[in-house]
Amino acid sequence: MDQITFSEAEYQTKKRKTRREVFLERMDKLIPWKQLEKKVARYYPKGQTGRPPYPLPTMLRVHCMQLFYNLSDPAMEDALYEIESMRHFAGLKLDRLPDETTILKFRHFLERHGLGKVLFKEVNKHLEKNGLMLREGSIVDATIISAPSSTKNESGQRDPEMHQTKKGNQWHFGSAT
Repeated sequence: MDQITFSEAEYQTKKRKTRREVFLERMDKLIPWKQLEKKVARYYPKGQTGRPPYPLPTMLRVHCMQLFYNLSDPAMEDALYEIESMRHFAGLKLDRLPDETTILKFRHFLERHGLGKVLFKEVNKHLEKNGLMLREGSIVDATIISAPSSTKNESGQRDPEMHQTKKGNQWHFGSAT
């Protein structure tokens, strides 16, 4: 039996679940992991030479979390080090985590064999049976910046790219970046 870390012990005694934990638990139940593994397994390295690869189920879960949270390879590595719920979802322990290069190589492996779209279709097909849908999308980040208080540009006309917004009791004028 492996000894648990302080982080794992603390995680087990928490009083409530975070939104991330609830979301990951739901994804764990909704995604047809065995079917996804079957689609990828025949291409996945067997580890007969060199360092043994991480288990396929683990790498699939890491890849999915990277997509769920739109994380770069280095950011995914950092998240695995920092966030116990993500390690738990992937079935990882702090003593052996994939680094950003391993995560990158797995992503490139999926791309090389055209498996990203195959997995996306498989997940969507399964979710549709449950009345759900998965879509690709993007998150837009808007930051309030300081700008002159005038709504007019040099020619005396309103600048169509400039907008105003209220944050708290203070109005801000500028462009969304």
